[in-house]
Amino acid sequence: MKVIVITSYGAPEVLQTQEREIPKPNAGEVLIKVKAAGVNRPDVIQRKGNYAPPPGAPQDIPGLEVAGIVEEIGSNVTNLKKGDHVCALIAGGGYAEYAVANALHCLPVPSNLNLTEAASLPETVLTVWHNLFQRGQLKAGEKFLVHGGSSGIGITAIQLAKAFGATVFATAGSKEKCDACDELGATKCINYKEEDFESVLKDEKIDVILDMIGGDYIEKNIQLLNTDGRLVFINAMKGGKSDFTAIDIMHRRLTITGSTLRNRDIAFKAALIAEVHKHVWPMIEEGKFKPVIYKTFSLKDAAKAHELMESSEHIGKIVLVND
Repeated sequence: MKVIVITSYGAPEVLQTQEREIPKPNAGEVLIKVKAAGVNRPDVIQRKGNYAPPPGAPQDIPGLEVAGIVEEIGSNVTNLKKGDHVCALIAGGGYAEYAVANALHCLPVPSNLNLTEAASLPETVLTVWHNLFQRGQLKAGEKFLVHGGSSGIGITAIQLAKAFGATVFATAGSKEKCDACDELGATKCINYKEEDFESVLKDEKIDVILDMIGGDYIEKNIQLLNTDGRLVFINAMKGGKSDFTAIDIMHRRLTITGSTLRNRDIAFKAALIAEVHKHVWPMIEEGKFKPVIYKTFSLKDAAKAHELMESSEHIGKIVLVND
């Protein structure tokens, strides 16, 4: 099979096409003929040498989410059969013509989506569900702020928060991106290149903030939080250090938390996927949440996909497709 390999750590051009043996599924696993694979920021971080895959995952083939057709079933798999159309969360190896996934980490492709759209779902939807609704405990009627509103995470968080009854605010870096966030359900999107989001939102009393930026955003986030507010980190692109006052955290009973998904164990991921299947998949079927695909690339053009990801010009997801 053809795969995209990180030949050395560095710029997008280190991603090269190679031939590898088609993997075999172990007990509890399935082999998927990959039709499409989502491109995510962690893939870029891995390519640069700063996000090592967990033991047992492909070490030099990026890709955390795929969609395709079940080609082969490992022993002890009872929930899937050959020919099923699925999308799956994997710990690596998605940039390939075939990939192995744990059977419990697969989801059926919603009837109203194609495989390219389905490939954009697992990593972002699962990340948002865990961090926004499980860790952040977002509830109907609360106010929510997401940074990077036009990113894959952002467009997912805006739609799900709105669908579950929250008032949504976002930040993004252009009028076009802010307009897209508003169209997806944000009450207001702040163009951070023109306005200071803390000043704009200082009277809103935000209940939950989902942050992938870090750096000087951290202190501003804390200042914006309502009493009993929750700040949830999923990345820190501008750095992870900040000054804040512990007494203020205590007085307002704030919660500061965060997580990464890739290194969580099989059972945790399986439980998370089951919850997403129960709560989010019906919304997709009903058209209340939709994937936003900005651009697709052929698998062999993975380097170009990474260039686009790093430019931050995109609104929504970037997906690789097997021609």
